[in-house]
Amino acid sequence: MKLTLKVWRQKNTNAKGTFVTYPADHVSPDMSFLEMLDVVNEELIRKGDEPIHFDHDCREGICGSCSLHINGQPHGPKHGIATCQLHMRSFKDGDHVVIEPWRAAAFPVIRDLATDRSAFDRIQHAGGYVSVNTGGAPDANNILIPKVTADEALNSATCIGCGACVAACKNASAMLFVSAKVSQMALLPQGQPERYRRVQAMVTQMDKEGFGNCTNTGACEAECPKQISLSNIARMNRDYFTANLFKEEEATH
Repeated sequence: MKLTLKVWRQKNTNAKGTFVTYPADHVSPDMSFLEMLDVVNEELIRKGDEPIHFDHDCREGICGSCSLHINGQPHGPKHGIATCQLHMRSFKDGDHVVIEPWRAAAFPVIRDLATDRSAFDRIQHAGGYVSVNTGGAPDANNILIPKVTADEALNSATCIGCGACVAACKNASAMLFVSAKVSQMALLPQGQPERYRRVQAMVTQMDKEGFGNCTNTGACEAECPKQISLSNIARMNRDYFTANLFKEEEATH
């Protein structure tokens, strides 16, 4: 396969970026998208040019590092997968492929296709944990949890924090990410003591980071590689409103 790549190049956060066109020859349909970029970079290095900078780590759809906008879609044309799981057989010989970083004020470009997503880390630090001294590992059956509840909590916990939801949203909202992290705790008994403090802290931090508001277009769910449900946003909103009511009630006493 032969492809033509149109890649966003930007030296740093403050520099002006531009698209640069590169040929990608001898592309195997069995290559992953990141392997294809590796081959292109090897050729650039041989020519003495600066390689294309992009994030990657596990390359197994687990870490969420491979945050690329491909032909206008986060993680490319296939649903339910991350960029590292996208294979070149999804494209045709002669195709033009446009590759960009996530476009969001809260995710500033570090260089080329790599963006700073530490805003997600700060949201997690604000409340995405359980503050208990567990001591030794308890017996698995000490706290009985209905399977439906456990499955829903685990489904929320599959969020890999890649930021595709932000990149897909016209408002650059982080509501799907934050709601998934809120839900995985709120659904389980261990998360109940801090449930309402948690949601207030994480939503407050989300707003501080400069993410936009949710207008329920559903683009986040459609582009999420782990297919996190919008129902998490509804749960987070309910918990947030309840937390504010508790706060107002405490203030009146």
